[in-house]
Amino acid sequence: MSALKQNGCVSFLFLGGAKRVTMAQMFKAAAKKRGLECRIIGYELDSNSALACEGEIVEGLRWNDPGLLADIDSVVDSHGVDIIVPFVDRAVGVAADYAVSSETSSVFVPVSQRAVTDRMFDKIAAAELFEHLELPIPPTWRQGAPCGHLIAKPRFGSASKGIEKIDSLRDLYQIIGRGADKYLIQQRFDRREEITVDCYAGMETGQIAAVSPRLRGEVSGGEVVRTETFADAEVDALVRHTIVATGLRGAITVQLLRDLDTGRLMIMEVNPRLGGGAVASVHAGVDLPGLIIDDAIGAPLAAQQATPGVETARYLADVVFYPDQK
Repeated sequence: MSALKQNGCVSFLFLGGAKRVTMAQMFKAAAKKRGLECRIIGYELDSNSALACEGEIVEGLRWNDPGLLADIDSVVDSHGVDIIVPFVDRAVGVAADYAVSSETSSVFVPVSQRAVTDRMFDKIAAAELFEHLELPIPPTWRQGAPCGHLIAKPRFGSASKGIEKIDSLRDLYQIIGRGADKYLIQQRFDRREEITVDCYAGMETGQIAAVSPRLRGEVSGGEVVRTETFADAEVDALVRHTIVATGLRGAITVQLLRDLDTGRLMIMEVNPRLGGGAVASVHAGVDLPGLIIDDAIGAPLAAQQATPGVETARYLADVVFYPDQK
C-alpha cells in the first residue's frame, strides 16, 4: 500500500455503512492528519443513504447475490478503492472473501479470515470455540441440566434481535420446539454490567494496538446510543488473551458481561468488525481509523489508550435528498 503515500489520496469503500456518518468524518480526519486526501464510497442498496453527505453512494447488490464479488471488484476498479471496511455482519464474510481473491491483492481489508469470522457469527460454534480455548463464558445449557434463569439467543442473530428469557420448563420447551440447534441457550445473569471493547490487531503482525473498553448504557435497536469509556486491567487482559487465542485480526469488537454478584467477567460474543459505537473510543483518543490507514501503508502501529470517563450520546440527524439530486 505504499502507493497511498505516493498518490497522496486514500479511497475507502464502506460496505453497509449507510448510517456511519460520524465514522466517515473520523476516517477523513485520520487521513488528513497523515497528509492524505480521503474519499468515501458507500456500497448500498439505496443511493439515498445518510452516508451520502460524506461521500459517494454506489448502488450495489444484496450480500447473498452470486455476482456480488464481481460487482464489488468493478467498484474497486472504477473508483480506485484502497481500503474496504465492512460495517454489518453480512458484509464481513464478503470482505474476507474479497481479500483473498488473487485479483485484489493491492486492496487492504482489515478483517480476519473467513473461517474465523464465520465462526464468530455462529453463536453456538463461537461458544464451543471459547470453551475449547478455556475462555470464560456464561455456562451453556445442555440437555438434562436444570432450567431457570436462562437466555436463548438466535444462533445467527445480531443486534440483540430475537433474544428470549427462559424462566420455566414451558419457556424452554417452546424454544426447543422451534429447533434445538437454532439457539444458543446459556445461564442468564440479571445483575450484570455490559461492556463493549473496541480493538485493533495488525493484519500481518497480530500486534494489539488498541483495547478500548466502554460501558454500554442506553441501547436502541440493538445499538448503543449512550456509552462511556473506562479503564480496567482485568478487562484489558481478558480481551488481549481472547484476541491472541482466537487469532483475530483487524478491527474487532468484544462484548463482555460482568456478574455483579461475583465480579466474574465473561465473553458474550465477538464481532470481527468495527462496532456501531466505536466512535466513542475515537472521541476518547483511540484512533481506530488511523490504525487502519497505518496498517494499510505499513507504518508502525502506535499503541492507543482511551481517556477514561468520556461519555458519548448519540442523537438523530437528518440528511435530505431533493428531487433534482436523485
